[in-house]
Amino acid sequence: MAKRLNNQSTVGDVLKQIIQVNKLQPGMDQIDVKEAWRNLMGNGVNSYTNNVVLKGSTLYVELTSAVLREELSHGKSKIVTMINEELRRDVVRDVVLR
Repeated sequence: MAKRLNNQSTVGDVLKQIIQVNKLQPGMDQIDVKEAWRNLMGNGVNSYTNNVVLKGSTLYVELTSAVLREELSHGKSKIVTMINEELRRDVVRDVVLR
């Protein structure tokens, strides 16, 4: 049974509780990571990005440019750091570029 909240709870607290009780965090992480990728990479990289999927703690990015894929593969750790800083929590641990 869900914990009853008092009348002093903020909307943010209520939403966090709903997400936790209904186990919606993985879906929320998926949306947050896609948005973070779009914001951090800019229009140049996004125009070559087909798909961004978070499975567990691994981010899979499908790119249409082999040159861009090679270039980004050199900065995987920086991509992980930037996304986690954008989300203000540790969500992504590895990046796989396809």
